[in-house]
Amino acid sequence: MKRHGYPQPTGLYHPSNERDNCGVGFMAHLKGVPSRQIVTGALEILVNLTHRGACGCDPLSGDGAGILLQVPHDFLKNHSTELGFDLPEREEYGTGLVFLPPDAAQRKVCQDQFERIIQEEDQVLLGWREVPTDNSHIGKTAKAVEPHILQVFIQQRELSATDRMAFERKLYVIRKRMENFVRSSELDQSSYFCVPSLSSRSFVYKGQLLADQV
Repeated sequence: MKRHGYPQPTGLYHPSNERDNCGVGFMAHLKGVPSRQIVTGALEILVNLTHRGACGCDPLSGDGAGILLQVPHDFLKNHSTELGFDLPEREEYGTGLVFLPPDAAQRKVCQDQFERIIQEEDQVLLGWREVPTDNSHIGKTAKAVEPHILQVFIQQRELSATDRMAFERKLYVIRKRMENFVRSSELDQSSYFCVPSLSSRSFVYKGQLLADQV
Protein backbone atom coordinates (compact mmCIF):
# COMPACT_ATOMS: atom_id res chain seq x y z
CA MET A 1 0.00 0.00 0.00
CA LYS A 2 1.42 3.37 -1.05
CA ARG A 3 1.51 6.02 1.69
CA HIS A 4 1.89 9.59 0.48
CA GLY A 5 4.21 11.93 2.37
CA TYR A 6 6.29 9.19 3.99
CA PRO A 7 9.90 8.12 3.22
CA GLN A 8 10.51 5.25 0.84
CA PRO A 9 10.96 1.74 2.31
CA THR A 10 14.48 1.41 3.70
CA GLY A 11 15.90 -1.50 5.68
CA LEU A 12 13.42 -2.47 8.40
CA TYR A 13 11.32 0.65 7.79
CA HIS A 14 8.17 0.52 5.69
CA PRO A 15 5.59 3.33 5.47
CA SER A 16 2.69 0.86 5.70
CA ASN A 17 3.61 0.41 9.38
CA GLU A 18 3.01 4.07 10.22
CA ARG A 19 0.20 4.71 12.69
CA ASP A 20 -1.32 7.85 14.16
CA ASN A 21 -0.98 7.20 17.88
CA CYS A 22 -0.46 9.14 21.04
CA GLY A 23 2.04 8.01 23.67
CA VAL A 24 1.87 4.44 24.91
CA GLY A 25 3.71 2.92 27.88
CA PHE A 26 4.00 -0.77 28.75
CA MET A 27 4.73 -2.51 32.04
CA ALA A 28 4.29 -6.21 32.83
CA HIS A 29 5.61 -9.14 34.85
CA LEU A 30 7.48 -11.63 32.67
CA LYS A 31 5.65 -14.54 34.30
CA GLY A 32 2.24 -12.87 34.29
CA VAL A 33 2.03 -12.36 38.05
CA PRO A 34 -0.48 -9.57 38.80
CA SER A 35 0.42 -6.93 41.39
CA ARG A 36 -0.46 -3.44 42.52
CA GLN A 37 3.11 -2.43 41.71
CA ILE A 38 2.48 -2.99 38.01
CA VAL A 39 -0.61 -0.76 38.06
CA THR A 40 1.23 1.93 40.04
CA GLY A 41 4.14 1.82 37.63
CA ALA A 42 1.85 1.97 34.61
CA LEU A 43 0.12 5.05 36.03
CA GLU A 44 3.52 6.67 36.58
CA ILE A 45 4.40 5.98 32.95
CA LEU A 46 1.09 7.51 31.90
CA VAL A 47 1.75 10.70 33.85
CA ASN A 48 5.22 10.91 32.31
CA LEU A 49 3.54 10.81 28.90
CA THR A 50 1.36 13.82 29.62
CA HIS A 51 3.20 15.75 26.90
CA ARG A 52 1.84 13.26 24.34
CA GLY A 53 -1.75 14.21 25.11
CA ALA A 54 -3.61 17.37 24.18
CA CYS A 55 -6.07 19.81 25.67
CA GLY A 56 -7.95 22.78 24.26
CA CYS A 57 -9.06 26.02 25.83
CA ASP A 58 -10.32 23.99 28.79
CA PRO A 59 -7.07 22.96 30.52
CA LEU A 60 -8.82 20.27 32.62
CA SER A 61 -10.25 18.33 29.65
CA GLY A 62 -7.88 16.11 27.71
CA ASP A 63 -8.28 14.33 24.40
CA GLY A 64 -8.32 10.98 26.19
CA ALA A 65 -6.24 8.83 28.51
CA GLY A 66 -6.64 5.43 30.11
CA ILE A 67 -5.08 2.20 31.27
CA LEU A 68 -5.30 -1.42 30.08
CA LEU A 69 -4.88 -4.13 32.72
CA GLN A 70 -5.82 -7.71 33.54
CA VAL A 71 -9.40 -8.26 34.65
CA PRO A 72 -9.22 -7.60 38.44
CA HIS A 73 -11.00 -10.83 39.32
CA ASP A 74 -10.49 -10.77 43.10
CA PHE A 75 -11.75 -7.19 43.36
CA LEU A 76 -14.79 -7.91 41.21
CA LYS A 77 -15.50 -11.14 43.09
CA ASN A 78 -15.72 -9.19 46.33
CA HIS A 79 -18.13 -6.65 44.84
CA SER A 80 -20.29 -8.93 42.72
CA THR A 81 -22.14 -10.33 45.75
CA GLU A 82 -23.57 -6.83 46.35
CA LEU A 83 -25.35 -7.15 42.99
CA GLY A 84 -27.06 -10.44 43.71
CA PHE A 85 -24.92 -12.76 41.60
CA ASP A 86 -21.67 -14.68 42.00
CA LEU A 87 -18.90 -14.56 39.46
CA PRO A 88 -17.56 -17.78 37.91
CA GLU A 89 -13.85 -18.59 37.89
CA ARG A 90 -11.27 -16.46 36.08
CA GLU A 91 -11.77 -16.20 32.30
CA GLU A 92 -15.16 -17.93 32.52
CA TYR A 93 -16.89 -14.56 32.24
CA GLY A 94 -16.34 -11.39 30.28
CA THR A 95 -16.71 -7.84 31.50
CA GLY A 96 -16.25 -4.28 30.35
CA LEU A 97 -17.33 -0.73 30.95
CA VAL A 98 -20.21 0.51 28.83
CA PHE A 99 -20.64 4.23 28.16
CA LEU A 100 -24.37 4.91 27.79
CA PRO A 101 -26.63 7.91 27.04
CA PRO A 102 -27.45 10.15 30.03
CA ASP A 103 -31.12 10.01 29.05
CA ALA A 104 -32.75 7.13 30.95
CA ALA A 105 -35.09 6.10 28.11
CA GLN A 106 -32.32 5.97 25.51
CA ARG A 107 -30.06 4.20 27.98
CA LYS A 108 -32.71 1.50 28.44
CA VAL A 109 -32.93 1.00 24.67
CA CYS A 110 -29.20 0.33 24.60
CA GLN A 111 -29.26 -2.00 27.61
CA ASP A 112 -32.22 -3.97 26.28
CA GLN A 113 -30.54 -4.43 22.91
CA PHE A 114 -27.26 -5.39 24.58
CA GLU A 115 -29.05 -8.10 26.57
CA ARG A 116 -30.88 -9.29 23.45
CA ILE A 117 -27.62 -9.66 21.53
CA ILE A 118 -25.99 -11.55 24.41
CA GLN A 119 -28.88 -14.01 24.33
CA GLU A 120 -28.78 -14.32 20.54
CA GLU A 121 -25.06 -15.13 20.75
CA ASP A 122 -25.92 -17.92 23.22
CA GLN A 123 -24.14 -16.38 26.20
CA VAL A 124 -25.44 -15.58 29.69
CA LEU A 125 -25.97 -12.09 31.11
CA LEU A 126 -24.98 -12.16 34.77
CA GLY A 127 -25.91 -8.54 35.46
CA TRP A 128 -24.92 -4.88 35.47
CA ARG A 129 -22.88 -2.92 37.98
CA GLU A 130 -23.35 0.80 38.59
CA VAL A 131 -19.80 2.15 38.39
CA PRO A 132 -18.84 4.70 41.07
CA THR A 133 -17.62 7.88 39.39
CA ASP A 134 -16.15 11.19 40.57
CA ASN A 135 -16.22 14.09 38.11
CA SER A 136 -15.19 16.76 40.60
CA HIS A 137 -11.75 17.22 39.02
CA ILE A 138 -12.53 17.00 35.31
CA GLY A 139 -13.08 19.99 33.05
CA LYS A 140 -16.35 21.51 31.95
CA THR A 141 -15.83 20.30 28.38
CA ALA A 142 -15.60 16.69 29.53
CA LYS A 143 -18.52 17.09 31.95
CA ALA A 144 -20.70 18.38 29.12
CA VAL A 145 -20.39 15.04 27.31
CA GLU A 146 -20.11 12.75 30.32
CA PRO A 147 -21.83 9.38 29.71
CA HIS A 148 -23.63 7.16 32.18
CA ILE A 149 -21.22 4.33 32.96
CA LEU A 150 -22.25 0.76 33.74
CA GLN A 151 -20.23 -2.43 33.89
CA VAL A 152 -21.61 -5.52 32.18
CA PHE A 153 -20.86 -9.13 33.17
CA ILE A 154 -21.34 -11.97 30.67
CA GLN A 155 -20.83 -15.63 31.51
CA GLN A 156 -19.58 -18.19 29.03
CA ARG A 157 -22.33 -20.74 28.48
CA GLU A 158 -20.11 -23.63 27.48
CA LEU A 159 -16.51 -24.03 28.60
CA SER A 160 -14.02 -25.15 26.00
CA ALA A 161 -10.69 -26.44 27.25
CA THR A 162 -9.42 -26.82 23.69
CA ASP A 163 -10.29 -23.33 22.47
CA ARG A 164 -10.10 -20.72 25.22
CA MET A 165 -10.15 -17.94 22.62
CA ALA A 166 -13.61 -18.94 21.38
CA PHE A 167 -15.22 -16.95 24.19
CA GLU A 168 -13.03 -13.93 23.42
CA ARG A 169 -14.20 -14.05 19.82
CA LYS A 170 -17.81 -14.30 20.95
CA LEU A 171 -17.39 -11.23 23.19
CA TYR A 172 -15.89 -9.35 20.24
CA VAL A 173 -18.90 -10.22 18.10
CA ILE A 174 -21.28 -9.03 20.84
CA ARG A 175 -19.45 -5.72 21.15
CA LYS A 176 -19.35 -5.11 17.41
CA ARG A 177 -23.01 -6.01 16.93
CA MET A 178 -23.94 -3.57 19.66
CA GLU A 179 -21.80 -0.81 18.18
CA ASN A 180 -23.40 -1.35 14.76
CA PHE A 181 -26.88 -1.22 16.28
CA VAL A 182 -26.26 2.10 18.00
CA ARG A 183 -24.48 3.55 14.97
CA SER A 184 -27.46 2.82 12.73
CA SER A 185 -30.09 3.81 15.31
CA GLU A 186 -32.00 7.08 15.49
CA LEU A 187 -31.06 7.72 19.12
CA ASP A 188 -30.29 11.40 19.68
CA GLN A 189 -27.57 10.48 22.16
CA SER A 190 -26.01 7.66 20.18
CA SER A 191 -22.63 9.44 20.27
CA TYR A 192 -22.41 8.76 24.01
CA PHE A 193 -22.31 5.01 23.47
CA CYS A 194 -18.94 3.29 23.65
CA VAL A 195 -17.57 -0.04 24.86
CA PRO A 196 -13.83 0.51 25.49
CA SER A 197 -13.29 -3.23 25.97
CA LEU A 198 -15.24 -6.45 26.46
CA SER A 199 -13.04 -9.35 27.42
CA SER A 200 -12.47 -12.21 29.85
CA ARG A 201 -8.80 -11.30 30.13
CA SER A 202 -8.25 -7.57 29.87
CA PHE A 203 -10.01 -4.48 31.15
CA VAL A 204 -9.85 -0.83 30.06
CA TYR A 205 -10.43 2.31 32.08
CA LYS A 206 -10.48 5.39 29.89
CA GLY A 207 -12.16 8.71 29.36
CA GLN A 208 -11.81 12.26 28.11
CA LEU A 209 -9.16 12.79 30.74
CA LEU A 210 -5.68 14.15 31.28
CA ALA A 211 -3.05 11.59 32.24
CA ASP A 212 -2.87 12.67 35.87
CA GLN A 213 -6.68 12.50 36.17
CA VAL A 214 -6.66 8.76 35.47
